Amino acid sequence: MSPHELAQYMLAQDHFSQWMGIRLIEVREKYCRIEMPVKQEMINGLRTVHGGITFSLADSALAFSSNNTNDASVALHCAMNFTKAVKMGDTLTAESILISDTRKTGVYDISIRNQNDILVASFRGTVYKIDKKVTNL
Repeated sequence: MSPHELAQYMLAQDHFSQWMGIRLIEVREKYCRIEMPVKQEMINGLRTVHGGITFSLADSALAFSSNNTNDASVALHCAMNFTKAVKMGDTLTAESILISDTRKTGVYDISIRNQNDILVASFRGTVYKIDKKVTNL
């Protein structure tokens, strides 16, 4: 399977990412760009998007980029900085770029931007390669 086909395969089984409304925009080996519309159910008591939603979008980007060669990886460590509030009606795009790759780990930088191309969060995720194939899990 191509990287895009593997990401589609994963998304078809990922009911949480489906609930979030995530769409695959661009997928290539160890890279992805995904998009998500903000829904009413994602808004917190301060009328902004719950931080867990933004984190989950980045986590999904990490999963689709780090697993799209069919070598299964799981998150080992993640850190996020929120730089701008996200509001109802926004559409978020997450871009995941591999910055370090070893035999057992990978490190990815994920930027989250709104529809105006304004950075709303940055995320760094480290994955651990579990020596299994995505399609065998």
